[in-house]
Amino acid sequence: MLTLNHISKTFNPGTVNEKKALEDVSLHLAPGDFVTIVGSNGAGKSTLFNAISGAFYVDQGSVELAGEDVTFKPEYKRSREMGRLFQDPMRGTAPHMTIEENLALAYLRTAKNQNAFFSRTTKAERQLFRDRLALLDMGLEDRMKQPVGLLSGGQRQALTLLMATLVAPKILMLDEHTAALDPGTADKVLALTRQIVERDHITTLMVTHNMNQALELGNRTLMMDSGHIVLDVSGEERAGMTVGDLLERFRAGAGKELDNDRILLSE
Repeated sequence: MLTLNHISKTFNPGTVNEKKALEDVSLHLAPGDFVTIVGSNGAGKSTLFNAISGAFYVDQGSVELAGEDVTFKPEYKRSREMGRLFQDPMRGTAPHMTIEENLALAYLRTAKNQNAFFSRTTKAERQLFRDRLALLDMGLEDRMKQPVGLLSGGQRQALTLLMATLVAPKILMLDEHTAALDPGTADKVLALTRQIVERDHITTLMVTHNMNQALELGNRTLMMDSGHIVLDVSGEERAGMTVGDLLERFRAGAGKELDNDRILLSE
């Protein structure tokens, strides 16, 4: 479903602020893979997502999505086939538009006919929105005419998750999407994530700072450091790993200890 072939990205090349954010990264995801990613700040996790989504073009290498070379495909075109959630719940929705209008935009973004973006949703589509909102168990199906700006951070993140998967994307990218939420709400959004991904068999990449989550969720775990993937485990090898094992493997792959307190202190 996703193939990265030796991609690299350097910011501010040739200056004192030069930063090699990604260096010769290769990755292959099969359809339905759910991959968790762990790494310290500056490891290249968000840069990896930006390279996949088309926020910038890579300096070297290629990006393929479902067999199509999208290396030089603009971000707005890639967005029709990709879903993405950010750490900030405010980034995924339009606050002055209603819940229904936000869902309509998400639903119509994949339409082949460009005029569909300016058409009104049908009664059947509005019922679909209501049914999907009801699955969130937050009472939002009865507030479809209210502006999204009135929702809590957890409600907005749950809505953003629904918008990103209303039409199943070819790949879903979750960039610490529960980190800004209180523990109870974070658990609920994470449970919704697992439910939706499993139901629709969505190929998923999820950045997390929680080492236990990294091993419990999905079927594969990556660890990144200084723009490289230093660990890639799956299958029986991953099933028998503990957090201590993960830290030891990181030490072997990166040649240093993981020194991020947020990750080390997470439960």
